[in-house]
Amino acid sequence: MIAFAPQSTALVLVDLQKGIVGRPLEPHSGERVIQNGGMLAERFRKAGASVVLVNVGFSKDFKDVLRQPVDQPNVMPPGGYPSDFSEIVEGLAGPGDLFITKRQWGAFYGTELDLQLRRRGIHSIVLGGVATNIGVESTARQAWELGYSLVFVEDATSSMSADMHRFAFEKIFPRIGSVVQSVDVTFS
Repeated sequence: MIAFAPQSTALVLVDLQKGIVGRPLEPHSGERVIQNGGMLAERFRKAGASVVLVNVGFSKDFKDVLRQPVDQPNVMPPGGYPSDFSEIVEGLAGPGDLFITKRQWGAFYGTELDLQLRRRGIHSIVLGGVATNIGVESTARQAWELGYSLVFVEDATSSMSADMHRFAFEKIFPRIGSVVQSVDVTFS
């Protein structure tokens, strides 16, 4: 169990949005990740700690999408994403939450996330969301490089495969932070 100081800790939930959490996820379903993320968000709000909801979104013409040559490019669906693709799932957001829209995997580059966290006196980030080894891991690596202390909530995080999720939680996250379950997050 880890006890956090509410004034210097933020919960950051990555890509818990309509166009992503409905996809097949492993080892935890989108519903479970939303449920655990929502319980954490309520716990943070009651303690007076910051809650940050990050989504990914693009312009209608997709001119803000990364286009580097890669072996497995993201394929845009014909006609683009549904109009509600980037909307945070219903019931997750609360009064006073900070909303950050990113245009790539990580939530720090090209956004004001670092600025807003530092202005609020945040030193520790509790992190969850989808996908473990894409948006969450990219955000975590950027946060670690910026000097934030990190805690990863395993049961508030999921991926496109259980193996990818497991690898991040066993091999990457313990090297840059601590791993907990949602019930282990408390406030001092």
